[in-house]
Amino acid sequence: MNFKDLQLIEPIEKAIAEQGYTSPTPIQQQAIPEVLKGKDLIGCAQTGTGKTAAFSIPILQNLTLKNTHHRNIKALILTPTRELAIQIEENIKAYSKYLSLKHLVIFGGVKQGAQEAALKKGVDILVATPGRLLDFIAQGVVTLKQLEVFVLDEADRMLDMGFVHDVKRVVKLLPPKRQTLLFSATMPEEIQKLANSMLYNPVKVEVAPVSSTAETINQSIYFVEREDKLELLTHLLKEQIQDSVLVFARTKHGADKIARKLQKSKISAEAIHGNKSQNARQNALNNFKTAKTRVLVATDIAARGIDIDELKYVINFELSDVSETYVHRIGRTGRAGAEGSSISFVDGLDLINLKNTEKLIGKKIPVIKDHPYHTDNLVVQKRDSNNKIAPAGQEKKATNPRNKNKKTAKRIKPEIGFKKAKNAAFSKKK
Repeated sequence: MNFKDLQLIEPIEKAIAEQGYTSPTPIQQQAIPEVLKGKDLIGCAQTGTGKTAAFSIPILQNLTLKNTHHRNIKALILTPTRELAIQIEENIKAYSKYLSLKHLVIFGGVKQGAQEAALKKGVDILVATPGRLLDFIAQGVVTLKQLEVFVLDEADRMLDMGFVHDVKRVVKLLPPKRQTLLFSATMPEEIQKLANSMLYNPVKVEVAPVSSTAETINQSIYFVEREDKLELLTHLLKEQIQDSVLVFARTKHGADKIARKLQKSKISAEAIHGNKSQNARQNALNNFKTAKTRVLVATDIAARGIDIDELKYVINFELSDVSETYVHRIGRTGRAGAEGSSISFVDGLDLINLKNTEKLIGKKIPVIKDHPYHTDNLVVQKRDSNNKIAPAGQEKKATNPRNKNKKTAKRIKPEIGFKKAKNAAFSKKK
């Protein structure tokens, strides 16, 4: 199948052809015809499967064919992160190159003046993050009374980031008669309940998680103790790798710590994560793209929307608990047939994730022993219920606050009983 088989209008066909699109991805093949028919839809698909085009192309076509010239918000796309919102709007800009529809992205972390001015001029398609959208609605800058299509993207990520209540607030403000599209990589119970409350008789399309890595990416594993990871990273950047490197960290704090360590070692580095202001994140990304900064340290959420041509190296400082994330991370390199390299540091906490990752991609990743921090003695570790590190099998021995209370209660009861008995005896004497 190619895009011509989807019966798209000529301006959209021309625009996507200029983007190099020839054959639709599985999610696009399944979703585009249903969205064109105006049906509600649940799409289960990972980031990187082409779902932005799966919902934005048919929305653009349907709005164009209705030929309404009033500049009010007809389509709202709600997404959890600023980077992803920017990326979606950039894609819409490319697909609508030969259309007269107006689009805008709004997000927090920047002054609202420019966004507010653009909204007042009139917008057909609005891409937004929940916080800034609700701010503008409260101020009367945004109204959703004329909305025809609502897209909730990355619904499970909304749940992870604590935005579900904001989403529910937005949904209450939408016209009851509308087309609703929900996309999520996974469908936990709370997301399913949300979908049931939002959608009417939806079509469900599902795409298997991305599980293959490009042959052009040279993958390797470095076994290293957790406390030696920063030293190993510094060693590689000084002794072996001369190019720009994208480093993935598990947490915001971890990303900052890595960047500070590299800066102290005279290696230009910046961190990018959700606690940074939008301006700081954009500046860090631009500095990395223009090679002013050699190393960009990113969390997975902040890295969504990062698209850098000719990136040769990706380093996983820690492996993610979600195996598919590995595929998306290393997919930042080795693009368009170019060669790239991914290096993953593996300590005791990463051993289980490594096993799951290799199972997903269907191959063993070669281990590099030729480095000063190699170890053959890693012990499998997990995090216990208190999020502290414990050897495998010891997690249940971690202190449970409820058990602690029970023990305390047992100690206290005899003491209370003794006091009562003593008081009673004293009373009798009296």
